Amino acid sequence: MAAIFMVGDGLVGLVQPRRHVDLWKERALGAEIAVRPFVDRPGRRRLYALVQIAAGLALAARQRR
Repeated sequence: MAAIFMVGDGLVGLVQPRRHVDLWKERALGAEIAVRPFVDRPGRRRLYALVQIAAGLALAARQRR
């Protein structure tokens, strides 16, 4: 589940970085603090999204039956 969330969230952050940050910056149960470094910095969010996607894919690749 974590890998799926990381890849999906990363894709949204990559394609729509400003919208993604806007979704999380208010009344998001504590996530406001986590997205603060990305407010008005779409390039930074895109870079983080690439890292997030890569980490999600690596985590998914480690899954075994």
